[in-house]
Amino acid sequence: MRRDAHLASGETYHIYNRGAHKQRLFTCKEDYDRFLLLLHITNTTEPVDTRTLFEKYRGKPFVNIFTSEKPGKTLVDVLAFSLLSNHFHLILRQKADHGISTFLRKVLTGYSMYFNTKYTHSGILSQGPFKSRHIDDQTYFRYIFSYVHLNPLDRLEPSWKMGVFANKDAAIHFLNTYRYSSFYDYFVAERPERAILAYDERPDFLKTQNDLEEFLAWYAPPPLTKIGLL
Repeated sequence: MRRDAHLASGETYHIYNRGAHKQRLFTCKEDYDRFLLLLHITNTTEPVDTRTLFEKYRGKPFVNIFTSEKPGKTLVDVLAFSLLSNHFHLILRQKADHGISTFLRKVLTGYSMYFNTKYTHSGILSQGPFKSRHIDDQTYFRYIFSYVHLNPLDRLEPSWKMGVFANKDAAIHFLNTYRYSSFYDYFVAERPERAILAYDERPDFLKTQNDLEEFLAWYAPPPLTKIGLL
């Protein structure tokens, strides 16, 4: 596992990975939804029989799982997430020893089984073990939090990292309607998928509305030695 240091309980990390050989991890709404569901139902110290669970809800709206299934003792606090076509970002606080590794193993094993069956795919799905960066102060947390949530703008405004927008209103609308990121849960409206997040454990600076300008200000890069992003 490539990481800055031992993943310690009580500490917060930026976790990320991409598809092997630059392949897509998510090709349609169903794929994104399945990954989001796994983020919710596998965040528990107890074994999870995902096959039985999904059979139970077959033919019903998937949001029923978010509202009806409440995991018990959790492995991590999920503080943010963002899913892109060929990679994902998570901000996780570890709650128990090996919590992050156990959680990611459960999520990625479940998703790989789903993906391989659906697309008759064989071989590895992710680009090696997940990567991690320790978030050790509030300035760096703000930077990573903004990076994770602004990252989907690559599809619309590739120059956003330089603070350049062809249409800033369109960028704001895109972020506000992108369903596969926790930006929606923090800054737009409540929805069933908020159950993924340890919403009540969010830092104080996230408890007020923040606009795009403030997000871009948070994105001011930290020292290069701290950057290990996709």
